[in-house]
Amino acid sequence: MRSTRLILLLLSALPVNPAFAETISCPDLAQAVQVGACPSEEELRYTYTGYCSDNARMYDMKDDVCSSFGNYRKLKNVVLWESGDGAFSGYLSCDLQASTVKAAPVATLAVARKGNMTRVVCTYGDGVILSHRTKQSCRAEGDGSCPGNPEGCRASCQ
Repeated sequence: MRSTRLILLLLSALPVNPAFAETISCPDLAQAVQVGACPSEEELRYTYTGYCSDNARMYDMKDDVCSSFGNYRKLKNVVLWESGDGAFSGYLSCDLQASTVKAAPVATLAVARKGNMTRVVCTYGDGVILSHRTKQSCRAEGDGSCPGNPEGCRASCQ
């Protein structure tokens, strides 16, 4: 009876909601999937006319998206991709072949916090970038450089 009370006393001293650390790794793109369909040239031309005919954009000299269809196409010819488990996502250019995306080697991991949201950003070759969003606080393990070594691209989150 006395030993039971001692065990209960010790267990009650433990925190009720302990913080568990979670390790997040950059995903292997071999299992990545394209979620939607790329826009057709016809759709891009139609939306270019609508988007760039807005007078506010025509006279806004901050960007040159509407200065040519090529610039607009580069910005808008994208499709959502997700990691195999759905934890990471990003909009990638439709000009990239699926085989190129799936073979892209991981290069870096970075962590950025804005407000109460943290982004774990994995950068691959050929301009492929996938992000994981969480409300946890995260930090990159090491310097974030991990060319060709996905196991080295990790973040610890709490």
